[in-house]
Amino acid sequence: MKRIALQSLTSEGIEINMSPLIDCVFLLLIFFIVTTVFVEETGVEIEKPQAASATELAKHSVLIALTPEGRIIYGGREISLNSVRGIVAQQLRQQDAPVIIMADQESYTGQLVTLMDECKLGGATRVSVAAGRESQNRRGL
Repeated sequence: MKRIALQSLTSEGIEINMSPLIDCVFLLLIFFIVTTVFVEETGVEIEKPQAASATELAKHSVLIALTPEGRIIYGGREISLNSVRGIVAQQLRQQDAPVIIMADQESYTGQLVTLMDECKLGGATRVSVAAGRESQNRRGL
């Protein structure tokens, strides 16, 4: 008797319902898309100066680049010095974030100071200059 019941179950065929698995995969996909943090870049290659005291700053920040030629880049496009104040003020209205100036090590200090001043006049309370972390070999240790 038991053999007959077992044979009748195996001959019917067993189906696996894939709907819950697909639902779970889609929910995971949506979760990872929503929680992903996109890194904002300036759009130009900057050779940052090296500093032993360089630290990591907040991921959400206003990034402004200063090239060796004195061009100011924000969001992948060149902007004028006069528009820096308005852009910083607009970005700070959306979120309170630090302003990070990525100045090339070949850029002029006077231009950097002027750019920092414009950022502060735009309402930024935290203005930093980006630097790469200095390796111990470079310091002679």
